[in-house]
Amino acid sequence: MQAYRASLLHFHADPAFTEKPDDAYAYHEDGLLLIVDGKVHAAGDYATLAPTLPQDVTITDYRGKLLTPGFIDTHIHYPQTDMIASPAPGLLPWLETYTFPTERAFAEPEHAREVADFFLDELLRCGTTTALVYCTVHQDSVDAFFEKAEQRNLRMAAGKVLMDRHCPDFLRDCENNGIRASEDLIAKWHKRGRAMYAITPRFAPTSTEAQLRATGELAQAYPDTFIQTHVSENQDECKWVKSLFPEARSYLDVYDRYGLMRPRAVFGHCIWLDDEDFARMAATGSAAAVCPTSNLFLGSGLFDFEKADGHKVPLSLATDVGAGTSFSMLQTMNEAYKVARLKGSYLPAIRMFYLATLGAARSLQLEGTIGSFAVGAEADFIVLDPQCTPLMARRTGRRESLEELLFALALLGDDRAIAASYAAGQLVHERRPN
Repeated sequence: MQAYRASLLHFHADPAFTEKPDDAYAYHEDGLLLIVDGKVHAAGDYATLAPTLPQDVTITDYRGKLLTPGFIDTHIHYPQTDMIASPAPGLLPWLETYTFPTERAFAEPEHAREVADFFLDELLRCGTTTALVYCTVHQDSVDAFFEKAEQRNLRMAAGKVLMDRHCPDFLRDCENNGIRASEDLIAKWHKRGRAMYAITPRFAPTSTEAQLRATGELAQAYPDTFIQTHVSENQDECKWVKSLFPEARSYLDVYDRYGLMRPRAVFGHCIWLDDEDFARMAATGSAAAVCPTSNLFLGSGLFDFEKADGHKVPLSLATDVGAGTSFSMLQTMNEAYKVARLKGSYLPAIRMFYLATLGAARSLQLEGTIGSFAVGAEADFIVLDPQCTPLMARRTGRRESLEELLFALALLGDDRAIAASYAAGQLVHERRPN
């Protein structure tokens, strides 16, 4: 048994849909988290749980800090690590100028392994213990990613990009080789240890109708895999999709026509969806990954939280590195809050922490596995330090509520706020002293 003493916070409902926000979460100012064999054994008040401990259990003392489930990033591209902060006037020229040339290098397995190593370390440094990850079209890029995640015993979902048109020849799938490679990767990696496979058409314009049809058949054959793609990110992109698929009612409808909307389907961006689109997402159990730093960086638009919530669409937050400008989910919360304000709504910090933990787990159909301190859940958790910087310490020292503490972490925090990250109960990152 492992025991950790600190303040504890985790969720059991969405604060936006509970009669009282306090009913959505459990918070213990002086708490104790107990782990057995990599899973949560108990989480509650220290005064209640401490007397039940066996005498030989050592308590790791994190008092003054806050333990939460590890962050879950539902839309991120590991091959774009080295091109983060690359200038471009918009999404489509950004893809042509930076993305495709950068991804070409992942034909080399050693390069893919080196980037995957750095990428995973960066996620853990920022408190992200699970991510839904895009690899490249290269099968080796997927093997490299899962090998490195397996070494760290991380619960990760990832997949080979499917792309057979409107892209450079060096990144193009030929005939059905992309589908065959995806099926081989599913057989090799899906549910091996903590690995999970995501069927990954890049976005509708880069797949022929034949590939989209075959992708839908693959998704039907393997219903417990994930599906990840992009939708309605940029208005120029939406116009392009309309010209390529004139029979579709909307961009989202393209995917629906090919059987790509279902539970465990996660659509990145979702900025320019209408009410009918959001209603269809809710009806199919499809989830939206909100990518605020990316959307602001590329000038794509502002996600409408109020409209999505009106249809009760499953939501989560995502960094979308490399268009996203930070690996930090705290920095992502910072921009999500501002996006909501610019759209005329308000996103409390308590909701943002829900979206980055249990909300993301629900979007992935992984509630009970990750994203909370429910008994039996995998013990992926992080240690947040409210005194990580002089300004943070000064502000949180004057806080008068949990909401003020979380808001300060979200608006002022970054990787420095992550004192430690744990995966399946094992320490996988510890912040170095200044």
